[in-house]
Amino acid sequence: MPGTARNATTHDEVELKYAVGEDFVLPELDGLDGETRTDRLEAVYFDTPGQRLAAARVTLRRRTGGEDAGWHLKLPLAGARREVRLPPGRATRKVPAELQRLVSALAGGEPLVPVAQLTTTRTVRHVVDAGGRVLAEVADDRVEARRLITEGPAPAPEAWRELEVELVEGDRQLLSDLDAQLRAHGVTEAPHGSKLARALGTPPAAPAAAPLKPGSAAGAVVGAHLAAQVSVIVTGDPMVRLDEPDSVHKVRVATRRLRSALKTYRPLFAEGVPEALREELSWLADELGGARDAEVMRDRLVAAVGELEPVEGEDPAATATALREVLEADYRAAHEELLRALDGERYAALLARLEELVAAPLDGPPFSPLAREKAKDVLPALVRATDRKLRKRVRAAYAADADPSVPTAHADELFHDARKRAKEARYAGESLVPVWGEEAKAYAKAVSGLQEVLGEHQDSVVVREVLHRLAGRDPQALAFTCGRLYAAEVGHAAASREAVDAAWEAASSRKLRRWLR
Repeated sequence: MPGTARNATTHDEVELKYAVGEDFVLPELDGLDGETRTDRLEAVYFDTPGQRLAAARVTLRRRTGGEDAGWHLKLPLAGARREVRLPPGRATRKVPAELQRLVSALAGGEPLVPVAQLTTTRTVRHVVDAGGRVLAEVADDRVEARRLITEGPAPAPEAWRELEVELVEGDRQLLSDLDAQLRAHGVTEAPHGSKLARALGTPPAAPAAAPLKPGSAAGAVVGAHLAAQVSVIVTGDPMVRLDEPDSVHKVRVATRRLRSALKTYRPLFAEGVPEALREELSWLADELGGARDAEVMRDRLVAAVGELEPVEGEDPAATATALREVLEADYRAAHEELLRALDGERYAALLARLEELVAAPLDGPPFSPLAREKAKDVLPALVRATDRKLRKRVRAAYAADADPSVPTAHADELFHDARKRAKEARYAGESLVPVWGEEAKAYAKAVSGLQEVLGEHQDSVVVREVLHRLAGRDPQALAFTCGRLYAAEVGHAAASREAVDAAWEAASSRKLRRWLR
């Protein structure tokens, strides 16, 4: 499969690390088995010369010794790390192509080179339940680390001892209990999140940015918003390649936020800059959209089959299975097409341009002189212009819907256009929450409510089109069920259309727009 680690296995690592001294003796934790195993682990860590992976809390190594020798890529997750493993292979200083692709966005085009070598003598004991099932692993590590990428003379190797407690088949409550027991014996949390972080040392902290406020430069406020979205794309790239649930959606939303900001705040940039970037971001959004739409359609329709009332002669389970197989095949094809795009030069060039944009100073291209004006004098007016477009589109949709001579399909298209304008207005409001706080948040929330109900209406239109195609693809197995789902979607469309009125009334409040004056 393009863009992924085809021969890799994945594992979610949930662990805690502790700093311990040479005289430390492991206490008898609840369930701790008496048997021990000692391994000698040799690991070489890879990063870019500028340590871009470390900055993203990502580690990449080749390790020998122990039970899991091989290449290990560790990506941060909420409360855990996703570990991607490959066999060690023969090459000791060249990262496998599969892993290179997984970190390509994070590396930003820089080469991956050895940055540190660690030798660890590891003594392992297990925490087990009454039946002997391994719940957690307790590793007592004596580490010697040597930096491989330095300026000037190579520093002397550093040595330390630390303790790791990693879940195996246990749950997080067990980890919490073990943590409490260790702390009761005076054990403290390790100051570094990983051995590599300690080996490389803490990089100099970047100068703290001045807090954003209405008197800040308009370009600084918008630039911070753009940088946050670029970060979502770059850090989300490996998860998209690994097909992590919701990863495509998150990256797609960030792409849309960027496009919206470049449109709303176009006067802050030099001529042609927003348009060129928006064109490339539109291409990326389309590539992401194929996979995301297929994913949403699969989940929505399979769930909808389960909600249908059973009828004589129909096997709901068999129908749901057949529908899932068809839609899963559509998703797999769309995802592979997305991965081909992510492996291409066009995507790499776009990421490079986005990084240049968010790193650029305000006193020249790609910014215009307006970017240096105070945010309060520039940005609310630009959001107000976006809001006016939204209200104009909604009024046009309502007028078409009320006119019997206007085809339903045309009215649906106008409501869809109003949804896109609502999304732009929502994103614009959210982009200013760091500065305008609750006022911007309330505005964005109200417009988001309108966007969601308009989205339900449009989604129903799209679902009916998909059902029509599915019925024609395999009429014997799916045609009848697709017809029933189609009828249900007609009802959903009518209900969502009624909800638009209430959402529009809430979003039309003048109080929501006072901060835009």
